[in-house]
Amino acid sequence: MYAIGLSLAGLKFGMLIGIVAGVCSFVPYLGPVVGIIGGLVSAIVSGGDIWINVALVITVFSIGQIIEGFYLTPKLVGESIGLHPVAVIFAVLAGGQLFGFFGVLLALPTAAVIVVVLRHTRERYLASEIYGAEAIPTPTAATEPTSVETPQDPPV
Repeated sequence: MYAIGLSLAGLKFGMLIGIVAGVCSFVPYLGPVVGIIGGLVSAIVSGGDIWINVALVITVFSIGQIIEGFYLTPKLVGESIGLHPVAVIFAVLAGGQLFGFFGVLLALPTAAVIVVVLRHTRERYLASEIYGAEAIPTPTAATEPTSVETPQDPPV
C-alpha cells in the first residue's frame, strides 16, 4: 500500500521505500517510522519542490495508517479472535486511555476473555428457569427405577 502511494506521488525509490516499510510493519510502529524517515530523506534529496514532496510523503503515510488502523487491523484481528471490528477499536482505545501503553497491549486479550465469559453467561441464563426455559431435570426418588415385585407362590 505504501509502495503504491509513494510511487504514485512520484518519489524516487518510492517502490523500494514502500516495500521496506511494509515488511517492517510486522513490528508495531517500526514500519511507519522507517517509511517516513526513508520517504522524507528521499523527498529532500530527490530535488524539485521539497515541501510538496514532504507533504506527499506525510499524506501517503497518514492515509496508510488510517486505513490500517481503522479497517485492516480491526477486521483481521477481530476475525481471528471473534470480535467485531468496532469492538476491537473500542477495546484498544479504552485500554490505552485507562492503562496507557500496557492497556493497549492487553486490551484485545482482555476483550476476548470478556466476550467468552459473557457468551457463556448468556447461554446459562437462556437455559435457566429464570428465563423461562424448562429446567434440566434432576434425578429424584420418584424418577429412579423401582424394583419389580415378583409374585409369590400360592400357599399349598
